[in-house]
Amino acid sequence: MQRLRLMERAETAESIRLPVERCPTPEPGPGDVLVEIQAAAVNPSDAKAALGAMAHAVWPRTPGRDWSGVVAKGPKDLVGKAVFGSGGDLGITRDGSHASHIILPTEALVQRPDRIGPAEAGALGVPFVTAWEGYRRAGMPTANEVVLVLAVNGHVGRAAAQIAAMLGARVFGVSRRAEAFAGPAAAGVTMIDASAAEVAATVRAATGGHGADIVFNTVGSPYFAAANLAMAHGGRQILISTAERSVPFDIFAFYRGRHTFVGIDTLALDCRASASALRAMLPGFTSGALQAFPAIPDANYRLGDATSAYRRVLSGTRERVILLPG
Repeated sequence: MQRLRLMERAETAESIRLPVERCPTPEPGPGDVLVEIQAAAVNPSDAKAALGAMAHAVWPRTPGRDWSGVVAKGPKDLVGKAVFGSGGDLGITRDGSHASHIILPTEALVQRPDRIGPAEAGALGVPFVTAWEGYRRAGMPTANEVVLVLAVNGHVGRAAAQIAAMLGARVFGVSRRAEAFAGPAAAGVTMIDASAAEVAATVRAATGGHGADIVFNTVGSPYFAAANLAMAHGGRQILISTAERSVPFDIFAFYRGRHTFVGIDTLALDCRASASALRAMLPGFTSGALQAFPAIPDANYRLGDATSAYRRVLSGTRERVILLPG
């Protein structure tokens, strides 16, 4: 088999080196399967791990959290099945998916719907698991609720908007400039241009002064103040990332508003827990209510070009960068 191998942390994006290593294909043990990888996204967390940003990461290791493929060895009823998955442990505390094969527990496998191709399935894991876990912890959106997604055209933002729309919520999306929602039009997202309008005032005006029952803040500090002002009485805010670690915080407004903050770090969800979240979303993917990110040919790379793929992710590209080991 072939795999990428991180031997030590890189100091900068330019110094990242991802050699392809040839090694014997491992044999699955009891309760495990061998999956032949067809596609595996390069997530920002994968790239940042190469820079040593994950203190608990084990070295050396094969990186990669998301994947799709075919079961090559394991129980007879699973061999040949098209599957996909993700995991906060993959590529961090155990070898990950940026390889031609990977050993996984059977509980980490999710059957791939026919309407989703291997490349798309291999790139939906982290964003959709993050969005789903945020709602699971904060309370799933309902048909009577307003959801505000900040930085909605990022990968997690697009996933969060789709899930909320699927569950019947009224969805507002914020971008830093005038642009359409990058996800499916059927989601019915009302866009707000943060460069031209005050976010909280716009949401309150559109909801008769009610505000947002759920604010999914995918970028943290840049929108923290606006998010707090936009929250309805009893609202909850989901936080998954930030630019600045410290922000001004009005404790009085927080407790008088009966607000809830929910912090999400999907690195804490291993491949089994991530698979559970993906299975919960399967009806949406099967029906088309949830749509995977499109696989852009220009953003697909072979394992031998992984260094360029990682640098592209670190540059902040909007496309889902995908490795195709085959």
